[in-house]
Parts: sequence; structure tokens; C-alpha cells
Amino acid sequence: MKPPVGASVWESELFSYLIDHTTNEGKILEEYVSVAETTDSKALAYLINLLVEDERRHHRYFTELASSLKTEAELTRADPVIPRLDLDQVDSADLLEVTHRLLKHERADAKELKRLQKELHDLQHTTLWGILVEIMKHDTDKHIAILKFVADNARPKRR
Repeated sequence: MKPPVGASVWESELFSYLIDHTTNEGKILEEYVSVAETTDSKALAYLINLLVEDERRHHRYFTELASSLKTEAELTRADPVIPRLDLDQVDSADLLEVTHRLLKHERADAKELKRLQKELHDLQHTTLWGILVEIMKHDTDKHIAILKFVADNARPKRR
């Protein structure tokens, strides 16, 4: 991807960082894939493939960040790949209501996962189940962070 035309020094440096990071993550991703494909351990392959999924998503995020930065720096009328924060286009009362409802569900899931993790404690050295529950707990924490971000950025709709 070519650097943005007319970018500030800060935008140019950030763009370079994002592109460099994407390149480096690509190399790491190749190594993960190689390990997963060559190991004799089904458990290791399974776990490494979970990391591959995350690395692919991270690679996509960095590419989308660079693309969005380029769009913004070049002051085009095009929409960036990562949308601008336009939560003010939604009725704030409705947005807060749905966000709080979803947060309630995610917090309930967090409690259930914590309970399940305790239930699986005795299997932590003989199965992958415990690590999967731990990963789901982290995902639930991520979901809660996203919903909190939405709630914190809910603003009254413009007139």
C-alpha cells in the first residue's frame, strides 16, 4: 500500500509503523502456520490454529488501520474501511438501552464461565477444555470493553 499523499509527519510515521507491523505479523503468521502443519501433536496444532485465527484478525486490523489512515490523511470523500465514530446517528436512549441489555448478558456469561472454569479445574492438565474456557473469558472481557466503549460514546442524535 502506498503512503498517503499530503499526510502530516505524524500520519506518515504512523502509516509506516502500521505497514511495518503488518509485514512483521505476516512473518509470525507464517511461522504459526508452519508449526501447526508440521507438528505431530494434535493438541499443539489445535492451539496454534487458535493463534493463527487471532493473528489473521490482527493482520486485518492493522491493514484496515493503515487504509483508514490513508483515506483520512488524503481528505478524500471516500468512507474509510474502519468507519468514523458516528454513534450520534443513532437515538442515544435506544443505543444505551440495547448496550446495557447486552452488557447484562455478557456479565452473566462471565459469571458462568468463571463457574465452568472452577468445574473443569481438575482437568487442566489432561484436556484443553480449561484453556478454551479461559480464552472465552478473555473474549467476554473484550465484548464488555466494546459495549462499554459504545455506552461511553453514546451521544444525543444531531438535529
